[in-house]
Amino acid sequence: MDSFYDDQADLAAKVAAGLHRELIGGLWDEIGQLQFEFLVAQGLMPEHHLLDIGCGSLRGGIHFARYLEPAHYWGMDLSEPLLNAGYGIELAGAGLQDRVPRHHLVADDAFRFERFGQRFDIALAQSLFTHLSANRIRLCLHNLSKVMHPGGRLFATLFIAPDEHPLDQGYFHPAGGETFSYQDAFHYTARDLTQFVAHTPWQIQSLGPWSHPRNQWMLALVNGA
Repeated sequence: MDSFYDDQADLAAKVAAGLHRELIGGLWDEIGQLQFEFLVAQGLMPEHHLLDIGCGSLRGGIHFARYLEPAHYWGMDLSEPLLNAGYGIELAGAGLQDRVPRHHLVADDAFRFERFGQRFDIALAQSLFTHLSANRIRLCLHNLSKVMHPGGRLFATLFIAPDEHPLDQGYFHPAGGETFSYQDAFHYTARDLTQFVAHTPWQIQSLGPWSHPRNQWMLALVNGA
């Protein structure tokens, strides 16, 4: 088990208890608005088709659904209960259900993006790679390249540690959290990222801090296929 998110029974029980906002990391208003403003600044337009990977209970999805043209927001998450809460509580409460068809929100444990039958302009993985092992990140990138338009971009947040940091030691970030190379919460090095995109259509465009309150960095990739 890579992450506590893999325990579906526990997740379902906590969602049923009304904890769907806390389960995806809290800071609901702050990070939801932050990721929305970031993508708009990076060129997200209402006519774009956006894929929100690890969308959870739609902390960012609420903002994107309101901004994008109807039926242009798509989301995938490991947890069906989180998706149900996002659609049935958050979108419904905001009066936005008519802008996101329910079948645009898919629960999948292997990043089978072809299930959407859609190509995307921009993809977002907010606080996803921080919970994934290296091989699951590689699988995500491999499958995602097949459904992105040429030149399409992925923005993914992650924790970064120095290249020379020992593999068997946790790394403490300025915001106070500890991450690991071998367990959730995961960190990676810049050298790791070059290995992830090797022999793929993805090209690293940029990597750096971006005002995230927990010191996650933003990786931007471009699909060169």
